[in-house]
Amino acid sequence: MLTKRLFALALLALLTLPAVTTRIYASDEVEYFAFLRSLAFDHDLSFQNEYQYFHSAGAGGPGFHETFLGDRYTQAGRRLNFATIGPALLWAPFYGIGHLATVATGAPQDGYSQPYITAVAYGSAVYGWLAIFLSAAIAQQWFGRGLSAALAVLVGTPLLFYMYIAPPFSHACATFAVTLSLWTWLRMRETWSLRGVVLLGLTVGLMANMRDQAGFFAIGPALDFARWTLRRGDWTRALRLALVGTAATIVGYAPQLLASRAVNGHFGPHESIGNKMSWSSPHAFGVLLDPAHGWLLWTPLAVLSLVGLGALAAGRVRTSRSDGQWLGFCLLAVAALQIYINGAVESWSVAGSFGHRRFVELTPLLVIGLAGLAAFAASALPRRLLLGLVALCVWWNLGLLMQFGTHRMDRMGLRLGDNARQTFVELPRDAPSLAWRYFTDRHSFYRQPRQ
Repeated sequence: MLTKRLFALALLALLTLPAVTTRIYASDEVEYFAFLRSLAFDHDLSFQNEYQYFHSAGAGGPGFHETFLGDRYTQAGRRLNFATIGPALLWAPFYGIGHLATVATGAPQDGYSQPYITAVAYGSAVYGWLAIFLSAAIAQQWFGRGLSAALAVLVGTPLLFYMYIAPPFSHACATFAVTLSLWTWLRMRETWSLRGVVLLGLTVGLMANMRDQAGFFAIGPALDFARWTLRRGDWTRALRLALVGTAATIVGYAPQLLASRAVNGHFGPHESIGNKMSWSSPHAFGVLLDPAHGWLLWTPLAVLSLVGLGALAAGRVRTSRSDGQWLGFCLLAVAALQIYINGAVESWSVAGSFGHRRFVELTPLLVIGLAGLAAFAASALPRRLLLGLVALCVWWNLGLLMQFGTHRMDRMGLRLGDNARQTFVELPRDAPSLAWRYFTDRHSFYRQPRQ
């Protein structure tokens, strides 16, 4: 039954690929793509020509020239790049297919032409779907259900935006890497074999390559390993496994270490990134509930998922795992650490982006939490009540997405009253025409006039 459902999910992913927006527009997208194009064609990590090309094409938005083509340079004498190399690594196979497409169609073989951009955009969508597949499989194994929760999280969170509207951001790739690491941990944790620890370390390194904060997802398996060690008391084996896992993580993270050394002149991110951190996390409450920027207000479906994780950690949800309660605690610890990290960044509001995008990588946890809530609600709540709440959360996300893409909202933050009026009163009437416009004049969405 699970195989048939995942096949249906794969067919849905294939059929929706034409809905992927194949362009590069925002400055973050330019930065991530510049890694790939520079390595593939120039064999260096100097981004002057990539930045100049996209700026001349109208990409990057306000302030792009001042930041990336002005007088600012790194210690290595390179142009700034605040992105990571990870997405470029995952996009590389698709980029190669894009190059073959240029050969077949006669398009310019310069690394910039449309087949290359299309390949990268489709690559992000594919990785996003792989994350959904793995998340659904985990939830199905735990609770006997997972497909519906996975689809609800896909449509009810900003992941949809970063798979279909702005795929050259890092979030779809990062979500896949996090989900792959979670899946690896859950498969090898019964024995903590040497091979399993190596694979887990490599996946931890991979997800840290996508986005620096994604590396903190390792708190879950770290807590689990500590508990396993205390129960067994085999300290020699535990130390050996810890050293091997650490070495594998460093190997997996090596591409980003080498890239930052080449771009910034030292290992680690540009100093301006570190200067943005306040380790007391003064904005931890704001990233959750600020009226204009709070994650739980942008994405209320996350509330339901966190309730489900809480029920799991409290032992109120039956799972196929004998220690499901402990795993629920580990997943809550992962979510709590992400809240702490996001609250420690001065640019915590991520104003101007769709949704609180730094939480997108929590997608597999949201799927598990929502599936767990459904399992709990099966005996405690009317089924229609939960379905109604999920439907409202999904439509809220879709409504905000339509408002954001058509400039019907203040893209620097929520205005809840106005957003609610448009989502539940105006957009149901306009949705058919907007859907038609999306497929016939897609580039009229999202883009802002250049300033």
